[in-house]
Parts: sequence; C-alpha cells; structure tokens
Amino acid sequence: MFHKPTWLALGLITALPLALHAAAGDPQAGAKKNSMCVGCHGIEGYKTAFPTVYHVPKIGGQHAEYIALALAAYKSGAREHPTMTGIAAQLSDQDIADLAAYYAEKR
Repeated sequence: MFHKPTWLALGLITALPLALHAAAGDPQAGAKKNSMCVGCHGIEGYKTAFPTVYHVPKIGGQHAEYIALALAAYKSGAREHPTMTGIAAQLSDQDIADLAAYYAEKR
C-alpha cells in the first residue's frame, strides 16, 4: 500500500515530462493554432449548451503547465468533456505545448 507522499511523488514524476514539454511551447505558434479555442475560451462570461449549460472558463493567463496537463488529460480520456475530448484528440504534443505557452502569456 502506497502512502500519500508516494502517490504525490508518482503523480509529479508522471506530470513532469508534460510540464517540461509545455515550457518548450512556442506562443507565436500557439497563436496560429488557437482558432478552435478562442470561440469559447476567448469570450468573457460565455456559456455553452453542449452537453449541458455551463460556464466556459477564460484560459488567458492560466499557467502553461495547467493548460498542457488539462489538454493531455482530455486527449487521454482521463478528463471527460465531449467537445474538449474531440478537440484535444486532434492535437499533437507540440500543439498542446504551443497552445499552453500562448494562453499563459495572454491576459
């Protein structure tokens, strides 16, 4: 049986390559790839009705590591949302890093 610190360490070790990869993202390349994101995440107070009505968060200024991990989780199916899963499934690791870098710089 693992103790909580062991699980935390395993989680950090697993997430580290993604976080490092996100740091290598190119924000200028991300700006050219964000057309699928900006329609929902670029509108203040935007709500969508699929699959249910919910508030869509603005992601500008969010930490690149968080965005990269979230996109990777949607891509792998560990995090579920039909629209985000479909979008993330089309992204390469470099696309994810670039988008994360772009949105981390955007306010």
